[in-house]
Amino acid sequence: MGQARLPLRALAAQTLLAVEQGQSLSQALPEAQAQLGISERPALQALCYGCCRWFHRLDAEIRQRLNKPLRRNDRDVHLLTLAGLFQLRFSQHPAYAVINESVEACKALGKPQLSGLVNGILRAAEREGEPENDTPSARYSHPDWMIEKLCHNWPQHWQAILEANNAQAPMTLRVNARRMSREAYQGELVKAGLQGNPTRFAPHGIQLATPVPVDQLPWFADGVVSVQDEAAQLCITLLDLAPEQRVLDACAAPGGKTCAILESEAQLAEVVAIDESAGRLPRIRENLDRLDLHATVLQADAGAIDQWWDGQPFDRILLDVPCSATGVIRRHPDIKLLRRETDITPLADIQLSLLKQCWQILKPGGRLVYATCSVFPQENHRIIRRFLKTQKDAQLVEPDAPWGVNTGAGRQLLPDAASHDGFFYAVLERAKP
Repeated sequence: MGQARLPLRALAAQTLLAVEQGQSLSQALPEAQAQLGISERPALQALCYGCCRWFHRLDAEIRQRLNKPLRRNDRDVHLLTLAGLFQLRFSQHPAYAVINESVEACKALGKPQLSGLVNGILRAAEREGEPENDTPSARYSHPDWMIEKLCHNWPQHWQAILEANNAQAPMTLRVNARRMSREAYQGELVKAGLQGNPTRFAPHGIQLATPVPVDQLPWFADGVVSVQDEAAQLCITLLDLAPEQRVLDACAAPGGKTCAILESEAQLAEVVAIDESAGRLPRIRENLDRLDLHATVLQADAGAIDQWWDGQPFDRILLDVPCSATGVIRRHPDIKLLRRETDITPLADIQLSLLKQCWQILKPGGRLVYATCSVFPQENHRIIRRFLKTQKDAQLVEPDAPWGVNTGAGRQLLPDAASHDGFFYAVLERAKP
């Protein structure tokens, strides 16, 4: 006899526990989904993402309803209760089913002695409605440190940022301009019964009215279109690509920007795409293969150029550095649980180091585009200012762009609930001797 399969809510509790212990949802979810039938897997994903999105609000309510916190060894039961509470507050599931199935899931986790507690908390939550909780963390469903930092950095925008982070992200497409015009692809969408509008700033983008599985997108398998947020697409408008250039996409996985570079200029001499993670390289190659594009793909650390660089300088470098990812929380709500305030300074040090290293392999007269998906100035325009103070051959180029906030050292896109993610770009050119 094999071990009994855990019910969906128990798997959700275990997945959330893995996130609390440092795994991302993208790492923790596949193992849990593998224990379910294919038809149940989207429901588990939606439940885990929803719990992370509203974690701080839901957690505050549970703590109000508990007479005393559960023991550390029973954290899975706390998270199971949180998953049930999420469904009571944010789903269309019948309350009796949510409560009964949460109780059964508690037993399946091997904690039958706590099933009465789960039952009592969820029944009270259904009967009494959501209690008032005026703490910022509960009200905005973000960690306190992040709210405080956003208030300080963006005093005019912090509430809009928090609201955008809690919204469902739209699905945005990038049309392969080498294969079809944006207007022509919109016509294909109409034929398929799908509705989409051109993005405001990205020249090849279309934002769908409703997200759909990629296999429902016309010509997706044939490489006519890719999924990519509008903010990420804007790198192409800044690189100033031209025939015969040698281009580096540093920190390239999963390859969306590599492909966008190749789509936008067919006669580049070479595109080199590097990423430190060997496990992420197959995603780059899969995207290139689907789009019938070619790049030199290497496992390499952009900060250790002596280990991989062939001595030939690059005309263009896209440096999309590792960051706090605070501009894409709506797509990755587990960031609220994973990120700590103490992460930001070490990340900033890595970012500045990568910029200094990549600058050495940029041709005089060449252009480097520095990018993050962060909204914190510490990772963005302050890095550029620090760099410009010491790098005398670096010149800041202020793009003539209709988007973002001009920080004086790059442009900051703040997350917009109705359109793009949060992103930062700075354009630097290397002076000729």
